[in-house]
Amino acid sequence: MTRLTFLGTGTSQGVPIIGCRCPVCQSADVRDKRFRSAAFVQHDGLNILVDAGPDFRSQMLAHGISHLDAILLTHSHKDHTGGLDDVRSLNYIDKKAVEIFCEERVLQSLRIEYSYAFEEHKYPGAPEWHVHLIDERPFRVDSLEGTGDLEWVHDTGYFYRQPDGSLRPSDNAVVEAPHAQPNVVPIRGLHSRMPVLGFRFGNIAYITDMSTLPESEFPKLQGLEHVTLNTVSYHPHHSHFSLEEALRLSGRIGARHTWLTHLSHAFPSYNDFCAELKQRCAEMGISSDVQPAYDGLSIRDQKL
Repeated sequence: MTRLTFLGTGTSQGVPIIGCRCPVCQSADVRDKRFRSAAFVQHDGLNILVDAGPDFRSQMLAHGISHLDAILLTHSHKDHTGGLDDVRSLNYIDKKAVEIFCEERVLQSLRIEYSYAFEEHKYPGAPEWHVHLIDERPFRVDSLEGTGDLEWVHDTGYFYRQPDGSLRPSDNAVVEAPHAQPNVVPIRGLHSRMPVLGFRFGNIAYITDMSTLPESEFPKLQGLEHVTLNTVSYHPHHSHFSLEEALRLSGRIGARHTWLTHLSHAFPSYNDFCAELKQRCAEMGISSDVQPAYDGLSIRDQKL
């Protein structure tokens, strides 16, 4: 069984937006309170996080998540990477480096944004990462078990205990992700002109921050139980699907359920939006069950 929990379903500013007095931002419905977009996936016996934005700490605490086998990054924008420093808590609890899977262009952004994490002589307590480079090929995520324990030396940093008892300084190693026996399928898209990735886990696909989905990617989306698509506005947008584009894409993909994420306050409050989507899908002849996702919603694929 694969389960995906939406940890955040809002835009880069979240909902409510600071200082906004619109009805959605002032709504008392908890389903209208949206952290920045992220998803927690339990798949193949693993705990996988997709994106770690500025709300990472709050999301982990809200859902009681204390262990991750991997973090998959869709792209380099701050609302999807801005919480990576907070993996330090997981380093200490698990005594492991956190395994990050991303493209080369995302790694280059991390080297700038988190330069202190890549220095040869790191500041004690800097986040401990192992970076796995991915591309459009399916890849494998494995359990952290057996990867070696980190030992914390006060005021000095993390080390690996060697067989002879000596301590080897840790490093944020960069390696290519394994492709044998893959359990994650990347989905290529464009966020305006920026290449980004979505991911398929079993029969659940998670797509966010796209405005274009190339024809070559549709075969990867066949036979889905659930698909997540992003939309921020009724009107055409340079880097996200409009609502109409997302609905037409839902109809073409043909998943049993479609969940909309990366939602802005441009859409009505939750109950009104659900009713609107039901009417729009009926008028457009879309058979997929299309609903807005909300923070804390869990969906499951029980197919083998």
